[in-house]
Amino acid sequence: MAGLDHSNHPAAAPAPQWAFRRWPAVALSIALLTVSDRRSLADDPSGDALQQRLEAAGHRLQERCMVPDDRYRIRAELSRWIADPAVQVVISSGGTGLTGRDGTPEAVAPLLDKTMDGFGELFRMLSFQTIGTSSLQSRCLAGVANGTLIFVLPGSLDAVSTAWDRLIRAQLDAETLPCNLVQLLPRLREDPGQLA
Repeated sequence: MAGLDHSNHPAAAPAPQWAFRRWPAVALSIALLTVSDRRSLADDPSGDALQQRLEAAGHRLQERCMVPDDRYRIRAELSRWIADPAVQVVISSGGTGLTGRDGTPEAVAPLLDKTMDGFGELFRMLSFQTIGTSSLQSRCLAGVANGTLIFVLPGSLDAVSTAWDRLIRAQLDAETLPCNLVQLLPRLREDPGQLA
């Protein structure tokens, strides 16, 4: 942009303090849930991909299971993990479409104490780069329930790869700056009444 004079602007401000803070690596305990009427654990490429990725990132697989597209079975499994203090993160895949059997978002939403609306927004933006307007059919979501991070993903291999590689992995890494979900884990169960 010719003609703009930047000589009167102050020098760049020093880097903020958070830019130099190093957080210790944290291995999280993650449970994986596949929602499908057609697959088994022996034939679950999306679940396999998530397990490989979380283990490669240094996290621990706490448990992995599969349930059919039944919102009450989904809710029961998630509720068990949400109540288990050993489980810090739950990632589900499948059941997020628009068909009559797709009910994972409806199963999960009532369990959440808080939602992370930005997760679904960013996921659809990233998916749009690959699948165009078909991304509007994605009803993925994320949130917190009883201090447990919950991610609800579509079931395709491309979807779980996009979600892990471009969003979840970085947020489950204690070194991601300026902030990450690992830093928040100890505070997710705070009593709002104690903050006053």
